Amino acid sequence: MEIIICYERTLAKGTNIIKKGGSRKMKWIKKLQDRLTGLTDAITRFPLTTLFLLAAAVFIAYSISEEKEQTQYILTFVVGAVLSAVLQVVYERFYTNVTTRFVLMGVGVFLTAGYYLIIKPTDSLSMEMGIRTGVAIFALLIAFIWVPVIKSSISFNASFMIAFKSFFISLFFSGIIMAGVSIILGATDLLIFSLNYKVYSYTATIIFTLFAPMYFLSLIPVYLGAEDKKISQEAMKQKTEFINIAAYCPKFLQVLISYIVIPLIAVFTLILVIYIIKNIGGDFWTDNLLEPMLVSYAITIILVYILASEIENKFTVFFRKVFPKVLVPIVLFQISSSILSLTDTGVTHTRYYVILFGIYAAAAGILFSILPVRKNGIVAAMVIVFAAVSILPPVDAFTISRTSQINTLENVLEKNNMLENNKIKPKESIPDKDKKTITTIIYYLDNMGYTQKITWLPKDFKVYEDFSETFGFKEYQDSVDTDFKQPVYVNLDQSAPIPITGYDTFIQTDINMYDKQHNQKICVIEKDGKTYTLLKDFNKNRIDIKLKGENASDLFTFNTKEIYDKFYNYKAMKEQISVDEATFTKENDLVKLTIVVQNLNIDKQNDQYDALLLVFVQIK
Repeated sequence: MEIIICYERTLAKGTNIIKKGGSRKMKWIKKLQDRLTGLTDAITRFPLTTLFLLAAAVFIAYSISEEKEQTQYILTFVVGAVLSAVLQVVYERFYTNVTTRFVLMGVGVFLTAGYYLIIKPTDSLSMEMGIRTGVAIFALLIAFIWVPVIKSSISFNASFMIAFKSFFISLFFSGIIMAGVSIILGATDLLIFSLNYKVYSYTATIIFTLFAPMYFLSLIPVYLGAEDKKISQEAMKQKTEFINIAAYCPKFLQVLISYIVIPLIAVFTLILVIYIIKNIGGDFWTDNLLEPMLVSYAITIILVYILASEIENKFTVFFRKVFPKVLVPIVLFQISSSILSLTDTGVTHTRYYVILFGIYAAAAGILFSILPVRKNGIVAAMVIVFAAVSILPPVDAFTISRTSQINTLENVLEKNNMLENNKIKPKESIPDKDKKTITTIIYYLDNMGYTQKITWLPKDFKVYEDFSETFGFKEYQDSVDTDFKQPVYVNLDQSAPIPITGYDTFIQTDINMYDKQHNQKICVIEKDGKTYTLLKDFNKNRIDIKLKGENASDLFTFNTKEIYDKFYNYKAMKEQISVDEATFTKENDLVKLTIVVQNLNIDKQNDQYDALLLVFVQIK
């Protein structure tokens, strides 16, 4: 009887364990099903965004496969994806008619096509268009967070917290998936069969271009909108609770913000204030290195303020009360410093953005000081307005900077009698300060692609080749900064024949100062039953090309720094060199070695060089 009772108890216990294990398993399966359902719902909710992301992934994969630049198409699809997501949340917030949704989708396609037509005429994306695009995408992302809570009972802070958490969750899972797939691919390549090295790039494209954004969107709830006016109060209450749960700040993040980030900001602020007070009469107004630090500081204050808006403890309350008021005078000092520096250098697009952001940060600090935290959405709307101002003519960063730089340059040239009747007159004997100004502005205009718009410059003006001939002096050399050190790039005339008579073999190889391997094999040469090995070897500040015999003895060594020394003083950009210029021949009793430079790049600033070479070997 006791045995039977014991058996029954054991059986019951085992049944409970099975039930618990089963329930855990079912719970895990349900979570997985919910995630997959969330992804499919995101595709249904954002169909146009999905199509644009898919197209972007296809073109990225194509560019990897064919090794052809597809930047214009990829950026077009990225812009289309973000714009479509914004228009979808606009529809959810303000409209209910399905026809309106299709109209908004049509608007998204039309604007995306318009963006493509704007960037299509250029062979490659210019810096200006790249920055305009980046700013536009940033403004759209802020709109994506702000639009769903316009005039809503849900605050902008809640929407921002949801987006913030969703971004890092999607990034975390994407990183885990990428790491796992990479391990599987690596094991397959090592143990089963060889894989093309590009498979890792294809995998990253699928995960980070397609999966990560869609997973992010799947974590964004459908906020309260026009359609919710039809539902009951109870249903409205449940939906609001669901959104509030999604916006809940995790305990880990609360601790991180309250007890780590805020104290660190407080210490940094104290150091910053002490520096400003000590240098208010001197270095502060000329220290350009302080600009990026103060911009980063202002961004951090604004970001932490929004994240801390829903956290209630002594640290966050103190931060919200004090730091916006501290931010305003610091930013105003920086704006004044930046404006003072414009008198000598004129406006550049970077300085424009520094000043514009300073104005925005000061305004945000004032609003944070006087408005309740529920009104933080106003600061988001300001971001969109300021971003639009910075990229839309005629007061955008690039129109203003181009006009300012050209005017400043013309004023300096006219002051030195170098510009008459819309023609430039070369002149060497001008003050060093003016030489520096001319050099700095010309290089800035060239980097931005504006030199072609200057009528008094030669039509085929190339700054690296024609500067000294055009202006009458070499690029300004600062005695302290050891000159501008423009890079040198030479390229072999591809139409010229290269003699190969008398050599046993030749091979193409590259050398790179960043590749610091010793005795890296280039190829193996066999002659008369003997085996020789051609190597490249990093040696201090140069790379040697060596030929070793069967007993690993050095038969010949060529120091490639000889190539570096020969071309170091060439013009900064010399498009082509002849075969004679590109050829270096050395020999001894055993070996004759000839090297022909196909292309060479010299980075004078870092004393580095890399090259593509043809190496001809004759074993005597």
